[in-house]
Amino acid sequence: SMQCVPGLVLALSSLLGALALLQLSLHLRVPSRYGKHEERLCRPRGRLPARCAWFLQELPSFLVPALLLALRSPPRLEPLGCRLLCCLFCWHYFYRTFIYPFFTRGRPFPLQLLFFGMLFCIYNGFLQGYYLIYCAEYPNDWCTDIRFTSGLLLFLLGMGINIHSDLLLRQLRKPGEVTYKIPQGGLFTYVSGANYFGEIVEWFGFAIATWSLPAFAFAFFTLCCIGPRAYHHHRYYLKTFTDYPKSRKALIPFVF
Repeated sequence: SMQCVPGLVLALSSLLGALALLQLSLHLRVPSRYGKHEERLCRPRGRLPARCAWFLQELPSFLVPALLLALRSPPRLEPLGCRLLCCLFCWHYFYRTFIYPFFTRGRPFPLQLLFFGMLFCIYNGFLQGYYLIYCAEYPNDWCTDIRFTSGLLLFLLGMGINIHSDLLLRQLRKPGEVTYKIPQGGLFTYVSGANYFGEIVEWFGFAIATWSLPAFAFAFFTLCCIGPRAYHHHRYYLKTFTDYPKSRKALIPFVF
């Protein structure tokens, strides 16, 4: 039976923090080359349809914690706070794996980025699942703790923003269309990266609710990974559309 090794949790969390800083340094000035930032001369080989790619990339983040839970003997059912936190993580990735991909209308996805995305989802799925299922210790009244309740509210708010923003983006395109248009409605009224803002809020809420190093490392990684992408999206819109609202910020309403 697998046992908790605190040193492993610390090492994996620290590495995740280092990977976050690496992501930030690589993409602060140059965006990842896919979607609207793809080089026009880039040949469309080595790609998968967006729906298939998203499904394969996100699947490990759902399967790995589920497998860790299945392998634990006896199964961990207490305390309630621990069970709920694990469910929140799996809930997000159930949506991202089994619902989101079948509605997306994105362009074909590069296999190289898919490979690294899958590796990350395996890594992070193991770290978060391993910590919550084998290492986390919460008091029986954790569900009433201000950290849990405020974090849960942030998580639900962020997930709601993320899902609603994805819906608005999908509605911009008719089936078969690949052109980019100005997002309208919802939080897009204030920021160019409303979907990214929602996901960042979601994972910082999760980090507060778990009050753990692995979750804060993941939230920091999310910020460093998709924060710059929101900034590059913002610049793209400003450069491409002359009528793009000048009052919009890149990521954080009224600030940035």
